[in-house]
Amino acid sequence: MGKFVITKRSNGEFQFNLKAGNGQTILTSEGYSAKSSCENGIESVKKNAQDDSRFEKKTSSNGKYHFSLKATNGQIIGSSEMYESTAARDNGIESVQKNAPDASTDDQS
Repeated sequence: MGKFVITKRSNGEFQFNLKAGNGQTILTSEGYSAKSSCENGIESVKKNAQDDSRFEKKTSSNGKYHFSLKATNGQIIGSSEMYESTAARDNGIESVQKNAPDASTDDQS
């Protein structure tokens, strides 16, 4: 089962990572100035991860593949790592869809 891990960056901002059951990070948030905003971001991921249209598939300038998860307002709420293939990126999206809805939260901030 997946989990959201909340941490505090060196600049004082909060962020979360969604980790799959194997511990691999599959989605990373932006930085939030308030922990409550970070927690709202987690709730937004749980809601929006079930909608395929919320995932924006991208190719970077170096030819690697990645994706962003967007909220209903179009704001990016999480970004993936870089993948070597479109298949690996699509597996990452599936992993977010599978892990996010029921993921627990581990506050390490």
